[in-house]
Amino acid sequence: MALLDLLFRWPTIDALFSDAARLQGMLDFEAALARAEASCGIIPSSAASAIAAQCREQLFDFAELQRTAAHAGNLAIPMVQQLTSLVRRDDLAAAEFVHWGATSQDAVDTGMVLQLRAALIIISRELYYLAATLAKLSDLHRSTLIAGRTWMQHASPTTFGVKVAGWLDAVHRHLERLDETRERALVLQFGGAVGTLSAFGERATKVSEALGRELALSEPAIPWHSHRDRFAEVATTLGLLTGTLGKMARDIALHAQTEINELREPTAAGRGSSTAMPQKQNPVASAVALAGAVRVPGLVATLLAAMPQEYERGLGGWQAEWEVLPEIVCVTGGVLYHLNGAISAWQIDTPRMRENLEITHGLIYAEAASAAAAARLGRGEARRLVEVACRRALADCSHLREILLDTPEFLRHFKREEISDWFDARKFSAAGHGMIDKVLAADKSLPARPKPGIG
Repeated sequence: MALLDLLFRWPTIDALFSDAARLQGMLDFEAALARAEASCGIIPSSAASAIAAQCREQLFDFAELQRTAAHAGNLAIPMVQQLTSLVRRDDLAAAEFVHWGATSQDAVDTGMVLQLRAALIIISRELYYLAATLAKLSDLHRSTLIAGRTWMQHASPTTFGVKVAGWLDAVHRHLERLDETRERALVLQFGGAVGTLSAFGERATKVSEALGRELALSEPAIPWHSHRDRFAEVATTLGLLTGTLGKMARDIALHAQTEINELREPTAAGRGSSTAMPQKQNPVASAVALAGAVRVPGLVATLLAAMPQEYERGLGGWQAEWEVLPEIVCVTGGVLYHLNGAISAWQIDTPRMRENLEITHGLIYAEAASAAAAARLGRGEARRLVEVACRRALADCSHLREILLDTPEFLRHFKREEISDWFDARKFSAAGHGMIDKVLAADKSLPARPKPGIG
């Protein structure tokens, strides 16, 4: 199924998990293994060169790989068979050293690690771009007033800059998680039959270290064939990221509602159109992000459920990862890509934000009035009087300020100017400046690009 790929996914990430990319990842392992073994005197250097020369996915019969994998139980077995045949055509002796001392899972897992490494670097870079966009918006709109909403209702005034800073702060945490996950989870898998590298005897450690250098991968203390927390961590890290992107998309979609109309996604011919209603401009990027945020948690659950694997090699749990983990990466990448494109070019209607502050006729300032009145009336009495005033304002369709100015209990303790000042929206914009500054300071401390890696 490919008709919806451009809607939900990102071709740059998808290309890293194509059939060709999956095969090439395993072949990169095989080529590196041969070179590492030759450097340690395990196999002849000429054999390593002959093997590496055939480790190109273009040389392989994909239809035969597909057919044979269905019988063999994994893709590495027919891949090694074809590689051996290709090497044998040019160097009969070298063919004996293909996949020497390794097991299928070494090739499958390390190949996936190489794919994940490239993908997570790209996702990190895109996330840095999103952070830069959000930082500019937060600073630009630090004083742009907007209704704060809790339980989908008007609560108290805030600023659009504070809202965006909240998104940005979460993005910072995801950047940290991605760096930590890459360092902890994307390591070499090399253990041989049961994780002891017994085929190499006393030279096992030397070969493993050489293989890690060849692939620029850290070497774990011990092979992790049936310990799947590393891949589960990749999945959960991306699940958390997709959840935050979904939260942003939910906010954007709500602000884009006709009755609110404070944000709008970029316009273009045919974008978000309806077959029936010519006036429609649906928030497409938000829909894509929310769809991803719905899909990914269930996929993550599969990786978590697959963790209790048997003995030294899992039966069923390991196999369950093969399609699900790439799907998580591709869906997350698509969400980030589409949402990034929308946020970088969206339309922000600041006059509408200010208009919406006043649609409740001052009720949104009730918290500020209650807090200010508490200084002289006491907290309980102030809250009671403001609640009564709110009910009266609703019943009379009057502005809360006018009700308070007509309430003897307030006039006995406050000047009219003081009461009117409780409804000055400007003081609400200053309240969040310190928070925004902290988030922006953290953003400026970020490195210019993700930590070095192979992408």
